[in-house]
Amino acid sequence: MTIEPTGSGRPSVQFVAIDEANLEQRVDNFLLARLKGVPKSAVYRIIRKGEVRVNKKRIKPEYKLQLGDLVRIPPVKTIDTGTGVFVGDDLKNALEQAILYEDERLLVVNKPSGLAVHGGSGISLGVVEALRQMRPDNRFLELVHRLDRDTSGCLMLAKKRSELRRLHEALKAGQIEKTYHALVWGRWRGLSHQVEAPLAKFTLASGERIVRVSTDGKPSLTKIRQLELYPQATLVEAQPVTGRTHQIRVHCQYAGHPIAGDQKYMPKPQLEVFAELGLQRLFLHAARLAIPMADGKNRVFDSPLPNDLSTLLTQLSQE
Repeated sequence: MTIEPTGSGRPSVQFVAIDEANLEQRVDNFLLARLKGVPKSAVYRIIRKGEVRVNKKRIKPEYKLQLGDLVRIPPVKTIDTGTGVFVGDDLKNALEQAILYEDERLLVVNKPSGLAVHGGSGISLGVVEALRQMRPDNRFLELVHRLDRDTSGCLMLAKKRSELRRLHEALKAGQIEKTYHALVWGRWRGLSHQVEAPLAKFTLASGERIVRVSTDGKPSLTKIRQLELYPQATLVEAQPVTGRTHQIRVHCQYAGHPIAGDQKYMPKPQLEVFAELGLQRLFLHAARLAIPMADGKNRVFDSPLPNDLSTLLTQLSQE
């Protein structure tokens, strides 16, 4: 999560909730990755001075982040000029129309494909930064979970710290059900499958980060259900029981059915087949969230398949 620019151009204190993507990461490495443009010496200085807190406590640089940790990041100056990136009217209108639900505690948005959930790693603006500018009266607005940049669909953001903690506890307890729709390569026979394979992160010589099935990885389980068979592809419903980075994408690849349009995990000849059909993105969509609400009731939020993906399915059904 990047520092949020205020109206005066000065950064403000941020609170970042830790999810599966940063589990067991050293806090110094976490900060170095998040605070782009901040000198390394400055990062270690704010840790040493106790300006960085985890769950309101001072920590050492080697502290390993745990699921649900709340990291306080103080205002820091960057090497950049400090000018903020502001949200244009087109993006504001698109995000307003994409909001599926909002109350004083929770916001659920239908994230477009191609928009990152947060800035960083060369991306100046993400969903959370845009929504903070659109909701300036919300003193707290944080991601509850993440979606890959190319994945579209249901995304939760908490508007209160207590709600963030409550939802993270619900995620850890398996009380939140996430359902994705994906188009995968080949005819995946059988109505239902369970892909259980440990996943680990790797960095290639090129610097690209990927996830692979590895005996040294973390236990990971995805439930797969067939929805529709096509001549060269299958539409499936995927429910990740665990929440590892790229879990559905790598589990589908491991099962021999990589997701259509996956530039990272699908072989080039298969990518070309879908490119010729007009697919220009990853065919992975967060279609549904089932959430226990703060009032004790359960609510289900649905996101319809985007037009570009539904159009491709219509085309496949006519072959």
